[in-house]
Amino acid sequence: MKKFFDKAAMQNHPLRVLQKFLEEEKAKEQAKKYNEMCFVGYVLDISYDTVTIITSDPFKIAVGGVPRNSLLIMVPSNYDTLPPHFTLLRVLEAAPTPLSKEVQQTYFELQKKSMPELDIFTQSELQWGALKTAVLGMFYPHPEKMDTVEFSGDLNNFVSAHKYRVYSPDDDLLDLIINSMVSDEGRFPIGDLRLTECRLALSGKAQPKVPVYVSTKDFMGTRTAMFGKTRLGKSNVVKLIAQSLIETTKDTKSVGQLIFDINGEYANDNPQDGSVSLRSAYQDRCIVYALTKKPTTESKPLKLNFYEHPDRSHRVLANLLETEGRTSIYVKAFIGAEIPSLELLNTITDYGERKRAERRILMYWAILKKAGFDVDENTLAKKLKFDPSYNQKLRSAIWQGTTPPPIDSLDSLVSEFEKIAEFMRNKPDDSVLKSSGSDETLFKPDDQAILNFLKPSVGAGPMMIQRFRIYHDKEAGDFVKEINRLLDDGQTVILDLSNANPEVMKYFSEELSAAVFMYQVEKFSNNQLGDHFVQLYFEEAHNLFPYSGDVTTIYSRLAKEGAKYHIGMVYSTQSPTTINKDLLAQTENFFIVHLASQDDVNMLAKVNIAYESLKDDILRAKTVGYVRMLTRSHRFVVPVQARKFEPLNSEQKGESQNAL
Repeated sequence: MKKFFDKAAMQNHPLRVLQKFLEEEKAKEQAKKYNEMCFVGYVLDISYDTVTIITSDPFKIAVGGVPRNSLLIMVPSNYDTLPPHFTLLRVLEAAPTPLSKEVQQTYFELQKKSMPELDIFTQSELQWGALKTAVLGMFYPHPEKMDTVEFSGDLNNFVSAHKYRVYSPDDDLLDLIINSMVSDEGRFPIGDLRLTECRLALSGKAQPKVPVYVSTKDFMGTRTAMFGKTRLGKSNVVKLIAQSLIETTKDTKSVGQLIFDINGEYANDNPQDGSVSLRSAYQDRCIVYALTKKPTTESKPLKLNFYEHPDRSHRVLANLLETEGRTSIYVKAFIGAEIPSLELLNTITDYGERKRAERRILMYWAILKKAGFDVDENTLAKKLKFDPSYNQKLRSAIWQGTTPPPIDSLDSLVSEFEKIAEFMRNKPDDSVLKSSGSDETLFKPDDQAILNFLKPSVGAGPMMIQRFRIYHDKEAGDFVKEINRLLDDGQTVILDLSNANPEVMKYFSEELSAAVFMYQVEKFSNNQLGDHFVQLYFEEAHNLFPYSGDVTTIYSRLAKEGAKYHIGMVYSTQSPTTINKDLLAQTENFFIVHLASQDDVNMLAKVNIAYESLKDDILRAKTVGYVRMLTRSHRFVVPVQARKFEPLNSEQKGESQNAL
């Protein structure tokens, strides 16, 4: 009766596939259909960390081979009397048997005598061997939840070696092993199980056909690393992760994504290799901002209105001038000057300080105007009037007795400041350059630096920034606020930075990363984060998170504090040895393709011990899209052949759970 109730209780349990598997194996053994069995061998030696298996050639051939890193299961011989459970093993290498020396001696003698055939007795003796395997953990019924499997990374107990049998799991068991730990919430198909790079079938035994799923909850608010040599599928996997979040949040819009696309592959299709862009696949959920608009890609301009954002645009100009190696003293002084923002003016309560800040912005506007930066003067005048309101004594002195003209346009503003620059150069000690009622200079060092750039004694001045007008658009809005709003709406924003000047690329990346971080911090402080997350994607991550770089940058703050503010990161690079070790230590998810350096795989294994036994495999296998994946859901590394990114069909959409 107890057996009947126990069997009834397991009717809908996931481990029912284990019972069915073992019953079928028993039936095949009784029918002597040994070549159809999945039996691999017996246990020769067992410990908490490793298991040595004794096997033979017919067993290995019958299961289609037992390659290195393949998965095996170990079950008790008397499984009928115990709760259903099994131990998961990963094959490491061949192991010596107690008769290894005698076998080698026999082979030596046979080869020496050139015997073409072996007698039946000798053949049966020589076909036995041993395999060393690593214990990955145990699968067993969850002690508190009905019809649920629990996984542990250790063994609670083991008995004598002869009381176990080892099998190669079938597809149903492999599906249980790979996917039972993945939450049903936000589940998404990322590829198919691929235990080895070699796909040669033995004895007509087909390769496993097991889809591999991830839970997009694993990526939200966490750090995900993509490591491997170029052209081996890292970007394709990034697209799949972005797609998974789009698909599983299409109802809730609970995740906004920001992709820094330095090669333009997420924003633009590539017909040469048949690559579909993320934007093309999800035009209703993806918005592209581009520095240089592509004819076939709809996009918004990723440009600044240099007039309306004087502080930020000055930083762009400063970076560009520094990159060009401008070493003139007056240029360096202009680069080092501090330009306030228009928003800052509203926070200054002291009248004198505010007036000085306004005048410095007007000086900067004069430089932009002289350099030919387009402007809508009517709109700009509403933000700050063009007249700097200098006293009549100063104006009369600089205009040398003629009536000073009114300042009601940027052209007249340019003329005013050019006159002041010339006057300061010719009469630096004139009393009219002092503040009223004091000996304090009316023009601070930063003011003088800006005016000297506007009207240098020798040099091109504003003419040297003319070619940077391509980064300015008089119609550009505040793209930072726009992008934060889009992220709040669950949109995927792609910044097409291809063909951009490296300094401009760096500026936009830092500016937006900092803006997103501060916006999320503000929401956290006001208890407005809720269940909404932001996902950031970085390529060439070694430039942002250098191994021994500055730990105070915005990228370091994102890596260390981002999770608290619901910011997740996906970063890609070729080598883990070039990435900041603190970021590596905090990374939860790993996707690894081929690495060519022993130092790289050693670093990877040092960061995550789960990769220790896979180092040789990662060094040798070079198949495109062959990924060794480890996520928060997967307690051990799963080898996956990632599917090629493309829009999901109806069947795949059904497999994707929209529960986030």
